Amino acid sequence: MSLEGRFDEDAGVVRVGGDARQRYHDSRGYGYPLERNEIELAPVEAAHLLYRGDLAAVTTTDGERLEFQSFIAREPGDAFGVRFLVYADLRSRGFYLSPAAEPWIDDPPEDAVDFAVFPRGNGPGDGVIEYPLRVIGERTDVPAADLEEAVYAIVDEESEITYFDVSRHEPTGSSNPDVSLPDNAEADLLADRVVVWDPPLSLYERTFYGQPLEGREYDRPTLQCSLLEAAYLTERGALDLDPETVRARGREVEGERFDRRLAVYTHLREQAVVPKTGYKFGADFRTYANVDSVEELDHSELLVRVHPAAYVFEPRDLSLDVRLAHGVRKTMVFALVEDASAGSGDPTIDWWSIERLTP
Repeated sequence: MSLEGRFDEDAGVVRVGGDARQRYHDSRGYGYPLERNEIELAPVEAAHLLYRGDLAAVTTTDGERLEFQSFIAREPGDAFGVRFLVYADLRSRGFYLSPAAEPWIDDPPEDAVDFAVFPRGNGPGDGVIEYPLRVIGERTDVPAADLEEAVYAIVDEESEITYFDVSRHEPTGSSNPDVSLPDNAEADLLADRVVVWDPPLSLYERTFYGQPLEGREYDRPTLQCSLLEAAYLTERGALDLDPETVRARGREVEGERFDRRLAVYTHLREQAVVPKTGYKFGADFRTYANVDSVEELDHSELLVRVHPAAYVFEPRDLSLDVRLAHGVRKTMVFALVEDASAGSGDPTIDWWSIERLTP
């Protein structure tokens, strides 16, 4: 026999008596216990029990008796529809989950997430959370400042759900930190690049700066360097060019983006990571963590896209970036730069990786 619940709309919970604790909480992880065998359910939990037919109805304080269709039509709470879809999907995959708040769980995640998802076979009382989960619709923009270390469930207009694992990811590497740069190598600044006329072989072959003007067949290469590479090298006295002249040309070519990208390029090089253009992948950089020799170069591991710290992600573009990276067997990393303007000191960079996840 199915039980019925009482909807306290002011408190935002559904209370169920009878043997609800044994039937719903103890055996299947719904709600949290009150006195005796009564439990309280979040609206999304109550909706799922109504959907399954495990709960016959929910009665409002006005005496209205709600079954699944009428309960859903009221859409209790913000974004209830997309949250219910994700809740039902994860339940169908064998997970127990609850609102990421007390009293459902004793130690909720500190970040602003919607659900705590427990490992298969575990429930709220076991003290282990598999995924802190945030639910958004495909039209809900995500400010970069609001990113959390969590799993994001994005629900599209046809109610399909895509899961993304969002985590902090600052790249590090071990790419020839002991190889010395040249001292004032002869170079010319062209329209949007720099030519280095007689660099040591190690500048390309060991530390992977530039591309040989001669192509793959060279004895002692003449290097074409990007303005980013040239700005970095010039600031370290490796080229006989004025650093400010190169930076100014970079700003002429690509505006304020240049300072942000130079800040990220510099940070990566200082972490012994080799950044190269990510143009053919639609990103700012592709990166190599462990370059010993260009002849033995492995595939790049990361795609890096550089944004200002105030950037706002659109879920559709986010999905496109992550799918592209996955398709070429790389991880998508976003570098969010707080302030990269001239004379502002070292900018703050927040690093985030976002990858597809199948729960």
